[in-house]
Amino acid sequence: MRSYTLIAPAKINLYLEIIGDRPDGFHELAMILQSIDLADQIGVRSLSTDTIRVHSQHTQVPTDKTNLAYRAAELMVKEFPDTFAKYGGVEITIDKHIPVAAGLAGGSTNAAAVLVGIDLLWNLGLTQTELEELGAVLGSDVPFCIAGGTVIATGRGEQLSPLPSLDNIYIVLAKYRSLEVSTAWAYKTYRQQYGNTYIKDTADLVARANAVHSGAIVKAIANKDVTDIAQKLHNDLERVVLPEYPQVLQLRELFAAQEGVIGTMMSGSGPSVFALVESQPQAEIIKQKIRAAIPDEDLELFVTRTTSHGIKIASSV
Repeated sequence: MRSYTLIAPAKINLYLEIIGDRPDGFHELAMILQSIDLADQIGVRSLSTDTIRVHSQHTQVPTDKTNLAYRAAELMVKEFPDTFAKYGGVEITIDKHIPVAAGLAGGSTNAAAVLVGIDLLWNLGLTQTELEELGAVLGSDVPFCIAGGTVIATGRGEQLSPLPSLDNIYIVLAKYRSLEVSTAWAYKTYRQQYGNTYIKDTADLVARANAVHSGAIVKAIANKDVTDIAQKLHNDLERVVLPEYPQVLQLRELFAAQEGVIGTMMSGSGPSVFALVESQPQAEIIKQKIRAAIPDEDLELFVTRTTSHGIKIASSV
């Protein structure tokens, strides 16, 4: 039986602006997404039976149809029934390192890896664009996770425009293991509180979203000016999440108070908070200081860095 092992990186948001409501009920967004080298490892193996199986060592990872990786395999079965009949089912193994329900696209990157892995297993020869179109059926973050790197995302997050890659910017990442923030709740609450500020005209929505292409943070990224990037981090969802979740606010304030932190922000809808720092030694020191300040074992802390790739093949048999 053939098998592939794939690296599935997490992502952070460097920028998240909510512009208005879309006709499809989603929000029109302007985001800058960034891959980091904190990653899950996904195994995809052919089965002789016509079944889909998911395994994981992590107790918080579902192994049924509620798992986005399972649904990615189901989508491939639906889209390519003749190939499925020829090759049979798949066994998916998720070696989880990305925190669960953290605003880091952990589920989405797993689904992206399954799409890439089945494409390889079944010799489909799909292009990156075709894989991204399939990914958009599953969720807004999945297309980005396939290619990764540094990207402007507009629409509901599925329209991608690559930016110059940011490599080796060190990050300290913090997330309370037991704390979850519902993405649906965050966007619904934002709409309730700030919907009166939304742009209503569809043409203006698109124009505002496209304005990020020439925005200040994009210029900082093009110049690879880490300090300037750090000063221009922005996330609209902080306006509703931070007042409601004091632990997230505490983390953000604690990071901001550390010498060596050049910028800090909540990622996505949270509850993960990250800090940009200038070097790995500084990152390790800041991690130790946060741990000393909050000795709670429920708090997970990671030192990671930006990376220029999305799903990557680790090995094949």
